[in-house]
Amino acid sequence: MIRLYIAFFLLLPVTLLCQVTDWQTFYESSGRKETPRYQETVDFCRRLDEASPKLTYTSFGKSGQGRDLPLVIADKDGLSDPASIHASGRMVVLIQACIHAGESEGKDAGLMLMRDLAVGNRYPGLLDHLSILFIPIFNTDGHERFGPYNRINQNGPEESGWRVTADNHNLNRDYLKADTPEMQAWLRLFHTWMPDFFIDTHTTDGADYQYVLTYQMETLGEMDENLTAWTKDQFLPQMTGELENAGIPVFTYIEFRKWFDLSSGLITEVAPPMLSQGYTSLLNRPGLLIETHMLKPYDQRVDATYRCLVSSLGILNRESRNLQDLIRKADRYASSPEFRHQDFPLQFETLENDSTMVNFLGIQFERVKSDLTGQYYYRYTGEKTVLRLPFFNKTRPTVTTRLPEAYLIPPQWEEVIRKLELHGIRVDRLKKDTVLSVLTWKLTSPEWQANPYEGRHPLVRFNQQDTLIRQVFPAGTALVDAGQPGIRILAQLLEPKGNGSLLYWGFFDAIFEQKEYAEQYVMEPLAEAMVKKDPSLLDAFEQMKKKDPAFAASSSLMLNWFYNRSPYRDPEKNIYPVGRLYDRKVVDRLITAP
Repeated sequence: MIRLYIAFFLLLPVTLLCQVTDWQTFYESSGRKETPRYQETVDFCRRLDEASPKLTYTSFGKSGQGRDLPLVIADKDGLSDPASIHASGRMVVLIQACIHAGESEGKDAGLMLMRDLAVGNRYPGLLDHLSILFIPIFNTDGHERFGPYNRINQNGPEESGWRVTADNHNLNRDYLKADTPEMQAWLRLFHTWMPDFFIDTHTTDGADYQYVLTYQMETLGEMDENLTAWTKDQFLPQMTGELENAGIPVFTYIEFRKWFDLSSGLITEVAPPMLSQGYTSLLNRPGLLIETHMLKPYDQRVDATYRCLVSSLGILNRESRNLQDLIRKADRYASSPEFRHQDFPLQFETLENDSTMVNFLGIQFERVKSDLTGQYYYRYTGEKTVLRLPFFNKTRPTVTTRLPEAYLIPPQWEEVIRKLELHGIRVDRLKKDTVLSVLTWKLTSPEWQANPYEGRHPLVRFNQQDTLIRQVFPAGTALVDAGQPGIRILAQLLEPKGNGSLLYWGFFDAIFEQKEYAEQYVMEPLAEAMVKKDPSLLDAFEQMKKKDPAFAASSSLMLNWFYNRSPYRDPEKNIYPVGRLYDRKVVDRLITAP
């Protein structure tokens, strides 16, 4: 018997070692140098699901090439649906990795964290007041474009995925236009669960410096002011303090005022809603962007991401009740008349004449002339230094609007209407043809970007003028009440000068097309008659010829100028088809109409 006990205790450490080894992630078993492929990642998540009642593995959609988009749900009671978890009172935190599939630290850190929560019991109280949604690989198709040469600026892992999707879309530019099946699935996931907090894990490009990890949260004026105060005064001081105490100095994510010239100063900007944390912040859900530094060894980057996730979740676990209360208040305020009765900022700029001096843990650099190109560039020496630099982090709105009580979108623009619904916007429909007077815009002098951007040619410049129209809005017209929590996103989508509006992305390009033309032999006598009736037309015509030589050299352009001032012109050309209603009583009557 004694010998049996001795044998048992001699074997016990080996057994435990086997158990630990069995639950090592692919990254850990590779000596912390490699990251797993898609199938290895999914297999590990399935094993965790089978081993622990706390975890559920599922999929939230399909990629362009048909791969399941993996999702792990961590809940202390094993709950796996939004209604049950919200009913429990626990807040929901969404963590995503590999939106840029070559930036895999979040995947490897997240897999270790799920393992430690589920089978390691390393953080026994971390799920008391929160549940976690973890997307280990968002861009699954780009992830499987796997190789050693996908990230030229990056120090490991040995092989990784590609930045964009199989059809060359950058998912972190797709949050508003939602062209990709991956983003459409993400939006359904987000607006079904409505997470209270969001974390997006990335790797930087750019300069060399000492920080392993930089971060960004939206604190520059676009998010609800009470959520902004909580982010600045509660979350960020705790998170950065804990990382500093762990020996991980951090700094806010920055760019340089002049590209690659560190001495020009640091600058940060309001994130547009086509980016992840910019999008969630406009929905009253704070978003944390984690950017580890691409030149640091891969294991340091994964470790920093892991520690940042643990620190953030710990803070959220403690702050859950407070943050949930702030979110509910922000949602109510965004839905209120008070919110709509003030100027709403659509775009911001960073002030370049107002800065604060900061200490920046940099790397010494020198300006050298290239023997190859003959141009100057900045080369880093590897010597650590503390730089005293101006930091430009104050912003102001550059484009504002007065929000209506509701928007009207005729039913022929169904793609636009479906886009709004995908973004969680509540849409009512007119039940019968209705004559209404609404404000819209006449858009003139449109200019499109010459080169494609994210698969489209954005409308980059135009003039807009308020225009009052009275017309029949057919049955089925979308009536979109502005009194709902998603109004910030709604405004960015539908206001012509919204930051990444649907107009910008080309969803309304057809309104700028002229579809009827006049033959020259018809237009010549008509133009002469028009000038005879209104001599001021001739003065305007001559001024146009002087202003535009190409116009003056083209008889078709000149005659078309007269056509567009004749009674035969298309009165709907260049008229933005989205109407604005400012009378609350009219909106309420339309919503409740039988």
